This record gives sequence, C-alpha cells and structure tokens, in this order.
Amino acid sequence: MKPYNRAVLSSSRLRLLSLLESLGTVRAVAETLHLSASTVSQQLALLETETRCRLFERSGRRVRLTEAGLLLARRGREILDRMAEAEAELRALNDEPAGTVRLGVFQSAIYTLAVPAATRLATTHPHLHLELIELEPHESGPALRSGEVDVIVTTTDYAGLALGSDLETIPLGADPVVLVLPRGHPLTHRTSVDLAACRAETWACDRPRSYMAELTTRLCRESGFEPRVACRFGNYLMLLRHVESGRSIALLPALAVTPEHAVVTRELSTPVHRNVTVVVRRGTTQRSAVNAVVAALRDHPEIPALATPGRLRPT
Repeated sequence: MKPYNRAVLSSSRLRLLSLLESLGTVRAVAETLHLSASTVSQQLALLETETRCRLFERSGRRVRLTEAGLLLARRGREILDRMAEAEAELRALNDEPAGTVRLGVFQSAIYTLAVPAATRLATTHPHLHLELIELEPHESGPALRSGEVDVIVTTTDYAGLALGSDLETIPLGADPVVLVLPRGHPLTHRTSVDLAACRAETWACDRPRSYMAELTTRLCRESGFEPRVACRFGNYLMLLRHVESGRSIALLPALAVTPEHAVVTRELSTPVHRNVTVVVRRGTTQRSAVNAVVAALRDHPEIPALATPGRLRPT
C-alpha cells in the first residue's frame, strides 16, 4: 500500500486564505499585502495542491470558500495566532513586552490618545514598537478581524461595528460632541446651544458617509433643518481652520479640538456623546505587548467637564 504523505502547510499561504475569507476577493488580498493578484492566485493554488482539497470557487468577481476552505481559513488563523504568540513569548521570557503592535485609531484620537500612549511606552517598554495607523470606525473593525492591526480605538456607537465573541472591548470614556464656533460668533455668549438656533449657519463637515458627517446631518434634521455645507474635509485640521476663518461652524468630537485652535466650543443643549473604546481580538497574539498598549491608552487624563476640548469624560 502506498504510504499517505501528510501535507506540510505554509504559514504564509494560510495567511492568504485567512485574508481571502475576510476580504472576499483576490485583488483585495493582493492590495492589502502589496502583492500582485497573480502571485496571490498562484500561492492559493499551491495551497490547494498541498492540502489536496478544493478550497474555493469563483462567484463572479468574488471568491467563495468551500466548506474545506472555511475550515482551513479559520483553523489557519488560530495556528498563525499561536505561532506569533509563541514567538512573542520567547522574546519576552522576562515578561518584558516586545515586538511591533499595530494600533488603528480614528483621527481625533491620534494626538490626544495614541501619540501620548506611544510616548509613554517608549519610556516604559523600550523593546515595544507601536505603529499608529489612521482608521475611521467603518475601517477599523474589518482591519482588526483580518489581522492588519492588533488593537483599535473606535466608537461602539458606530452601527457598522459588529461586536462578537471573537472581540474584547475595553471602555475608555465618553467623548462629547461639541459645537465649534469662530471666536466672536454671537452664539459664543451662550453656555449651551440648541441646534435649532443654527438653522441659518453654514457648516464645515467631514467626508460624506463618515461617522461625523452622518451624525451632523442627523442632528440638524432632528432640529428641523438641512445643513448648508460649505466644505467637506477628511482632515480635522483643515476643517478647524475653515471654522477659524469665520466662514462656517461645525460639530466635532471634543477630542478633535485642542487648545491651539482659535475656536470656541459650546456643549449642545441636548448633550450628545460617543462612547470610545479599545477593541482587541480574543486570544490575540503578543498578549503582553497588546496588554501594555491597552494599559497606556487607558492612562489618559480624565476631565469630567462636557465641553473641555481634547479630553474624555469618564464612563
């Protein structure tokens, strides 16, 4: 009888299959890993040869994993996590967090939360390298699940974030949404502002379909008017500069407004806030390093005043 030869699985090809399950197309996997689509296809074909199983089949432009493909993709992700965890533990036998942790964080929290955390970690854990990646809430959840990032700072108020048993959340605090006005604006004389008083104003907004753009539109409509938009910037610095010029007003998270901006913030008469949280994968790799990053993010100043820019309100 001919002996059975067990397949020797390639960890790099297992990662490709895992990403294919998450992203759905070979092109998306190739773009994520900066490879050509033909290279990804060839490697996946080799994986089928190694396993002697049909792992996927095409459905239009997308690729649908077979039952065997789904099994191997999910088991492969577990294997890859275990391998990375073992490597991290070997590097950190003295319990010193080490290696690279990729942190996905939305724009307004980069300089108020992520950069201070990176500064503290550089002193407390010099062998740990924190890589910061700007990801808005609609981007960060998929990136965490696919393994592109290890930790994310996001908001649980974003409906597109599907929390499941595979994810662990650690609350950071509540980030008030404030009305941002140019200095000298008549509404600065009020301690709080009803949005109905802004009916005739011109607005600076985030990009279409972003979290803040949709929130601004919804709150204005609930107050009985459609906002007249002067500009849409994905960069909050540009948006704040537009408000500084006196040509618009805006709704922004308090974290986005730091003292160096020549603007005035006012809380809304009906307070609105977003719940900011850290999210990691359960059983994540490099557990000691990830724990160190989470601890550094939680070590932020807490000022309970709702309209204090650049700070989170404790939950």
